[in-house]
Amino acid sequence: MASSDSKPPVIGITTYLEHSTFGIWETEAAVLHRAYVESVRAVGGNAVLLPPIGDWRAETVDWLDGLVLSGGADIDPARYGQIPHPTTGTPQPMRDDAEFALTEAALAIDLPLLAVCRGMQVLNVVLGGTLHQHTPERTGTNDHQPEVAMYGKTEVALAPGSRLESILGKRVQVACHHHQSLDRVGAGIAVTATAADGTVEGIELPASRFAVGVQSHPEQNADDTRLFAALVKAADRRRAER
Repeated sequence: MASSDSKPPVIGITTYLEHSTFGIWETEAAVLHRAYVESVRAVGGNAVLLPPIGDWRAETVDWLDGLVLSGGADIDPARYGQIPHPTTGTPQPMRDDAEFALTEAALAIDLPLLAVCRGMQVLNVVLGGTLHQHTPERTGTNDHQPEVAMYGKTEVALAPGSRLESILGKRVQVACHHHQSLDRVGAGIAVTATAADGTVEGIELPASRFAVGVQSHPEQNADDTRLFAALVKAADRRRAER
């Protein structure tokens, strides 16, 4: 939680462009599931939405106290040296460009970072990792994405002594909705959460102030805000040190 004697830490959350209708207008708009905003606000953070457009460098993100890389569409596999699998979604180059630049900028200034689902994959690829483009080919099931608009329930084991274990405990059930997953792990990343089928469900950068990625969707569980609380706590600490 944010300290009571200071302003709420400012947490940037990435958004994506989608065709939208509001009022009498139909246009492309930067959108985000409101659960992300509510999750940040519930633990004392001040959420600011970041469009997938802009000059994202270390100097231009330093006003933030923390960053959430939100979930969403598949990353262009060309980013990690592969051709598209038949199930891989249409590339969104504008979003990829923005989020890769944002991630690099955040890492450069050790900005507290929570990477969610696609966000965890972005973090991995930025650091030189690769992805399984269709996890069911490896696991033989659709457990991690049972239906188009349905979250799967996955039990995850956390690595002893890891940051994720200190936040969530030894085991936790999470809400998943992904057909891709981490393959080769990027430089400096520790895998600290796995599903029973071997799917990587959580990572962290041990050398960072706070850089955690989860393949699940913690924003979908309003009763468990521990990951967002840990992010806001780290952001509050960074704010106090500036």
